[in-house]
Amino acid sequence: MNIRYLGHSAFEISVKEQKILIDPFLVSFPNYNCQDVCDIFVTHAHGDHLGSAVEISKRTNSPITAIYELANYCTKLGAKTIDLGLGSWRDYSWGKAILVPAFHSSSTPDGVYGGCPCGVVFKIEDKVLYHAGDTCLNSEMKIIGELYQPDIAMLPVGGKYTMDIEHAVKAAEWLRTSAVIPMHYNTFDAIKVDIKDFERQMRKIGKIPIILNVGDSL
Repeated sequence: MNIRYLGHSAFEISVKEQKILIDPFLVSFPNYNCQDVCDIFVTHAHGDHLGSAVEISKRTNSPITAIYELANYCTKLGAKTIDLGLGSWRDYSWGKAILVPAFHSSSTPDGVYGGCPCGVVFKIEDKVLYHAGDTCLNSEMKIIGELYQPDIAMLPVGGKYTMDIEHAVKAAEWLRTSAVIPMHYNTFDAIKVDIKDFERQMRKIGKIPIILNVGDSL
């Protein structure tokens, strides 16, 4: 399995010949090659997460997995979709995934209500990954840690609209994860942070900070 950072909150997870996209807002990676994408996950409807999901779905015939209202919105735009609610595993060819709560807002770029925002827990091969979406620190992370104990958590750290570094550090403790990839930072002036501070604070609590530049892989 390979995890590649595509900028902002966008990731590609490669499993053998298959590619899974998460929140494909690709302004930092405009030449991304979507060949071999088999599934797309969108955590909520904001433009910097929905991104190019509909266009990639149409091009590749890969479904967008999202909360019910957002999936219906994407269907109306011509995308192939899988609509889910919170709290139930769904099987895929590469493993399984479950939508979990995130605390944020969610509306499409044209103002349509996008359903509740979500995070996603993935079980792929023998690993558990957690993509938090856009969220504040919240006690649901204690439950995610207790039930799923993610090996790697992808957490927003930019502040203003989501958790900041201080709260992401506490989230890492609650999640019982061993490693954290920061996301949703330094894309815009409003979410500028000193990512070295994130690295220092994570190491202080015994977690592994994995700072990926755009295009880097783990």
